[in-house]
Amino acid sequence: MSHTAHIRSHRKPRRSASTIAMRAGVAGGVLSTLAVAGASGSANAAEPVTQTLELPTLTADLAAQIAQSADVTQQAAASYELQAERDAAAAQAAKKAEADLAEAKKKAAEDKRKAAEAARQAAAERASRSAERATLSASVDTGSSDGSGSSVGSSSSSSSATGSAAAVVSFVQSQVGDAYVSGGTGPNSWDCSGLVQAAFKQVNIDLPRVSQAQSTAGTQVGLDNLQPGDILYWGGAGSAYHVGVYVGDGMFVGAQNSSTGVVKASLSYDPPSGAVRVL
Repeated sequence: MSHTAHIRSHRKPRRSASTIAMRAGVAGGVLSTLAVAGASGSANAAEPVTQTLELPTLTADLAAQIAQSADVTQQAAASYELQAERDAAAAQAAKKAEADLAEAKKKAAEDKRKAAEAARQAAAERASRSAERATLSASVDTGSSDGSGSSVGSSSSSSSATGSAAAVVSFVQSQVGDAYVSGGTGPNSWDCSGLVQAAFKQVNIDLPRVSQAQSTAGTQVGLDNLQPGDILYWGGAGSAYHVGVYVGDGMFVGAQNSSTGVVKASLSYDPPSGAVRVL
């Protein structure tokens, strides 16, 4: 027995003809498939594939709708802005109206206070005028003493006046107690020259309207030579600022001022500067 007889042979076993034929068929099928695929791949490589995307077409109607939508949006924004401006203006107007109302109330309160103060002052002035008139009347009624100790009273103030002078004296004395009003010409309120002019109209004598002219309307006379009916003036002749009428017995009548009104008083009460005689 050979010494290698127990070692297995390394030769591959022979395949049967059927197995070989089957494998050959499978291989042939695979090769034919690869051939077909290769041919198909070559054909596809020769003709590249183009892919087309369909986009929506922007029509005229769609463009008009977009434009209309933009207009609506713009109009809405403008409307909001206008409303905001109106609201701001209304708020500002309300604030100003409130401030104006407060100012009006403040002014009304101040006007009311001033009116009350004016009424109080007017009442005080009336009371003062009444007291002063009462004092003047008492002084006239009781008379004033001259250098000889004789008493001069109102009852004899016009005793020496006659004719036109008596009419002038009577008129001015009848106005005592009337109010003084600048520019007043009667019948119940006077200024100084208005009273003198009206008195001489009683005897058909037309005097100038103002004090300056009345102070030169007649013949200048001395204060120590006065007669009832003479015109007294205060200030210079031709530049007098006040006039009155001498009524006799050292007394005169004149529309003095708004505090006293028309008074009858002694020459010493308010000494005149000079006198003129018209009658």
